[in-house]
Amino acid sequence: MPRQARVDVPCALHHIVARGIERGKIFREEEDYADFLRRLGNLLLQTETKCFAWALIPNHFHLLLKTGNVPIATVMRRLLTGFAIGFNRRHQRSGHLFQNRYKSILCQEDAYLKELVRYIHLNPLRARLVRDVNDLGDYPYAGHSAIMGKRTNEWQTIDTILALFGNNLSQARHNYHEYVATGAELGRQPGLTGGGLIRSAGGWTGVQLLRKAGSFQKSDERILGDGDFVESVLAEADEKMTRRFSFLTKGISLDQLQQTVAALVGINPEELVGASKARKVVKARILFSYWAVRELGVSMTEIAQRLKIGLPTVSVAVQKGEQIVRSESLNLENLLNVNI
Repeated sequence: MPRQARVDVPCALHHIVARGIERGKIFREEEDYADFLRRLGNLLLQTETKCFAWALIPNHFHLLLKTGNVPIATVMRRLLTGFAIGFNRRHQRSGHLFQNRYKSILCQEDAYLKELVRYIHLNPLRARLVRDVNDLGDYPYAGHSAIMGKRTNEWQTIDTILALFGNNLSQARHNYHEYVATGAELGRQPGLTGGGLIRSAGGWTGVQLLRKAGSFQKSDERILGDGDFVESVLAEADEKMTRRFSFLTKGISLDQLQQTVAALVGINPEELVGASKARKVVKARILFSYWAVRELGVSMTEIAQRLKIGLPTVSVAVQKGEQIVRSESLNLENLLNVNI
């Protein structure tokens, strides 16, 4: 059976899991952990991606990320490719480091954020890398210690998590610790790692009860959430794919987009290339980057190379482009004179 395409929408919460090939170690020594965390931290800050939880185990890792305007696939491709190259060089090996594709589950934030943070941060305990919950705070390769105030990670989003457990910092940390300790008694909780509707309904028994009651909800293995959430995510993702496919079938190219944007703001198409700070040129680059990434599905790396600007600049442009398009009610189909 062909594997399903990843589901991604802007500002989405993703539970990421990646394992070493043939269950082999992807973290053999301290430098492996340090290299991974350096790359992760830099990427999160560059792409404005939030990290709520993380745990590195010798043969796999978990991340709980909330995307900004940079797709999760872009973030993970840069992270895993760079780390794999460095790992192979350090350990004088070649070939694939990771087992198949990483697993990405798009999650319903309000319903599952607390549970997922706890589940991920308990991984070192389940892997028997620490003795008990109290020792989790001393494990250097998971986000629990930062939430407890024992370490500082500039790229880890702490305040959002602590706010779920109280307004007073010390009390919030105490409540969070108690919540994690309670979770240690629940075991592995497979309901948080597979089966969209199965998870949200409380297992197959819950699904059967819903169906007996005449309730049939949308489900998807790639999404963690209730039926309404799953349906809304799939609808938004499908709308994006339909628009991109329509643009492609009508032969809309980057050259045509560049000419259209240049005409819109009143400059020559060639002026988009380079780092000019002229107001019209900046606006044109922003709109071109936004539409190329969001509507045509072009990678930000390709846009950065085409415009001869940095990748972080493209990332910021995409974010600003969305604001401009909304405030000025700009419609790409109308500008291109095509029907989508």
